[in-house]
Amino acid sequence: MKTIHTIADLRTALKQTRLSGQKIALVPTMGNLHQGHIKLVETARRQADTVVASIFVNPLQFGANEDLDSYPRTLASDQEKLMAAGCDLLFAPGVSEVYPEGQDNQTLVEVPGLSDLHCGASRPGHFRGVTTVVCKLFNIVQPDLAVFGLKDYQQVAVIRKMVRDLCIPVDIVGVPTERAGSGLALSSRNGYLSADELATAPLLQQTLQQTADAVRNGATDFSALEQQAQQQLEAGGFQRDYYRILCRDSLQPPEAGDVRPLVILAAARLGPARLIDNLEI
Repeated sequence: MKTIHTIADLRTALKQTRLSGQKIALVPTMGNLHQGHIKLVETARRQADTVVASIFVNPLQFGANEDLDSYPRTLASDQEKLMAAGCDLLFAPGVSEVYPEGQDNQTLVEVPGLSDLHCGASRPGHFRGVTTVVCKLFNIVQPDLAVFGLKDYQQVAVIRKMVRDLCIPVDIVGVPTERAGSGLALSSRNGYLSADELATAPLLQQTLQQTADAVRNGATDFSALEQQAQQQLEAGGFQRDYYRILCRDSLQPPEAGDVRPLVILAAARLGPARLIDNLEI
């Protein structure tokens, strides 16, 4: 595996691959890799001839009081994990390489409406930062497909809409969430949790499962189910952010009689970490 730090060098490294007609897959990450990320790389490996992973802690998607400075940066161990997973190229640029004229002078890419809901409401501007950097990565790498984890369910929906709206020729592949034995969704931010908080954290997935079971058994008062779930999480030590039963395709609340497939999206704070999870019904 080659590690590359500049756009020019990455394009040079991929030139012959592209000319030969080989399929290129991109796995965008912010590093501090866990088994969930490795599953993305393995999925890409099965679907493409060349796998490019990127590691870039994108300042544009962090809010003023969020964890940009403390976000774990573990490049050496990440390189070892990517090599073992069969990654061909690692693109690990610095901030000045991605934003050479500074963030304030950067052209922004924004998906209206969908970016303002749920996590977007809790983290204003977050998805604008995500779509801007992902669009740049798509233009830099020019992959045939890009692989994302479905733990960030809304993020995948936003990126899919961006690709459709801007006619970007990249197939978006979503990979189911990788979990610990406790059911807790793997996340780089789980490292912020204490031992006691790690023992509490699986309650988020357990609550999702209980809500899904209630819906499958015929419950239709979604507002009451959402409130009950919030109360259960708060009683367990979480601080509420949001908990929503939504239509999968629009991420909007279903109307009476709506039979479209559903998804539950949830976010809550536990100690220093903001945890997100979801469950399709």
